[in-house]
Amino acid sequence: MTERPSRPFPTGRPLLFAFDLDGTLIPDAGRAVPDDTREALARLRALGVRLAIITGRDTAPGAVLEAVELDAVVTNNGGRIELEGGLHTEARFTPQDLEAVLAHELSGARVVVFTAEGLYVDVPEHQAPEAWMVARSYRPLAQAPREGVLKVGFYHPEVAGLATRLRGTHPHLVLTGGQAPYPHFLTVTPQDAHKGAALILVAEALGVPLAQTVAFGDSDNDEAMLEVAGYAVQVGTLPLLAPHAHLQLPHHEDLGTYLHTVADQLGAASAD
Repeated sequence: MTERPSRPFPTGRPLLFAFDLDGTLIPDAGRAVPDDTREALARLRALGVRLAIITGRDTAPGAVLEAVELDAVVTNNGGRIELEGGLHTEARFTPQDLEAVLAHELSGARVVVFTAEGLYVDVPEHQAPEAWMVARSYRPLAQAPREGVLKVGFYHPEVAGLATRLRGTHPHLVLTGGQAPYPHFLTVTPQDAHKGAALILVAEALGVPLAQTVAFGDSDNDEAMLEVAGYAVQVGTLPLLAPHAHLQLPHHEDLGTYLHTVADQLGAASAD
């Protein structure tokens, strides 16, 4: 693999820090930002750094929104962007693309369709719905609309084959998963609905040059975001992301310490 050329951390202003959620800003399947990370983000915010989350989740946990003052909240792998609490952009499937995605060949797959209003789920008879689905009061997949769909998720051991087929027939769609670290889970989003495009749009809306953006991510759906960011920080050791990162933090627990170090440096530069 070719490593990304090194570059210094951007120290000019303005700055935008964009974080993936699970495995990056919060522990995998967690809901709360660790205390040291939260404190570091508050310091960065006080120094004028703009903050965003860019997540594959369709909603951000309330505990995260309460703990961190955010300039942008991006969900659905970049498909829905909120700025200052209002909707900025939203990418939706065309009815034709949605029909092609749902015409899958995975017998017994669990399928989840995400809209801004809620979830529509196909749970095979031999499977029990997961707790998060029950908590979200999902509806049957058969009731899903054909317009307004933001994301489709597949849970099945053979999702990699579906991903290969869709990349051949519908190359404009965005696919993540179907490989490490999520070999049994595939996410499909509409054209240009990925984290890299979202970071570009958020930076533009906030008036931050792309060279002054810093992105943090740990998984395959963060690849596009790390590639376009002015400075890319990989959290964890997934080999796929290494060529796109300027810096690697091997463990999620390293993030808070690193952010405090950055805040120290920015604060010292401001005092000069």
